[in-house]
Amino acid sequence: METVLENTLPTAKPKWLKVKLPIGKKYTELRGLVDKYSLNTICASGSCPNMGECWGEGTATFMILGNTCTRSCGFCGVKTGRPETVDWDEPEKVARSIKIMNIKHAVITSVDRDDLKDGGSIIWIETVKAIRRMNPTTTLETLIPDFQDIKRNIDRIIEANPEVVSHNVETVRRLTREVRIQAKYDRSLEVLRYLKEKGINRTKSGIMLGLGEREEEVFQTMRDLRAVNVDIVTIGQYLQPSKKHLPVKEFITPDQFAIYEKFGLELGFRHVESGPLVRSSYKAQKHIL
Repeated sequence: METVLENTLPTAKPKWLKVKLPIGKKYTELRGLVDKYSLNTICASGSCPNMGECWGEGTATFMILGNTCTRSCGFCGVKTGRPETVDWDEPEKVARSIKIMNIKHAVITSVDRDDLKDGGSIIWIETVKAIRRMNPTTTLETLIPDFQDIKRNIDRIIEANPEVVSHNVETVRRLTREVRIQAKYDRSLEVLRYLKEKGINRTKSGIMLGLGEREEEVFQTMRDLRAVNVDIVTIGQYLQPSKKHLPVKEFITPDQFAIYEKFGLELGFRHVESGPLVRSSYKAQKHIL
C-alpha cells in the first residue's frame, strides 16, 4: 500500500463506502423509541453506517460524560472545549434508555474528561452498576479513554468487570502525535496491558486507516496489540468529519482490509473486524463469545 501524496488527495468516496438506508422492523421500532423518549445513542447522533444492522441485533452504543471533550484529536467529530458539570443522574438515564430499547448488548463510551480528578471514572462505574441493576441480562462493553494511565481510575473499570473493555490506539505509532495530539501510543498499549494483567476477560482495540499509514506499520500495530494480549481488533476506514479535520489520504480497498483480517487471525486475535465501514462497536455483541 503506497502513501498517497498531498496533491493527489482522493475527492470522491469509492462505491464500497456507499451504504443503504437502515431498514427492518427492529430498527424501525428502536428509531421510534429513540425519537419518542429523546434517547441519546452515539449510533444515531454519529450517523453510524452500521446502525440498522447493529440495532437489528439488539446492540447500541451510548456516550456518557457529556458531548464536549477536553482533547482535540485531529480525526474526531466531537467538539472540544470546557465540558459541562457532571450529570450525576446520567447513569440512571442510560440504564433506563437501555431498558426502554430492550438492548441485549450495550457499548458505553465517553469523551475524555482530563478536567476531572477521577477522569470521569466514578460516573463510569456508577453507569455500569445502574445498567446491571436495571438490565441484569444485558451484556456490556466499555470503550474507555486512557484516563492518563492513572491506575486508580482504570481500577474502577476493572472493578466493574464488563464483559469487554475496549480502548482504541486509533492509528499507527508514527502518526499518533498528529492524529491524537494529547494521547500517546505507548500509554494506550500500557492501558491495554494493565487491563489484561488485572483480569479483564476480553480486551479490544481499534485502528482507522487512510491517514497516510503504510501496510507494514499497520502490521506492526497489530503485533503491538497482540504483544499486550489484546483479544479483539477492529479496523476501518477514516472519514473526515469536517474540513477542519485531518484529510483522508487514501481510501483503502476491501481487498486490503481482507489482507489485514487474515494477518490478524494468524497473529491470534480472537476476533478481527476489518472492512471499510467497520467502526469500534461493529458486531460488538459477538465479541463476548
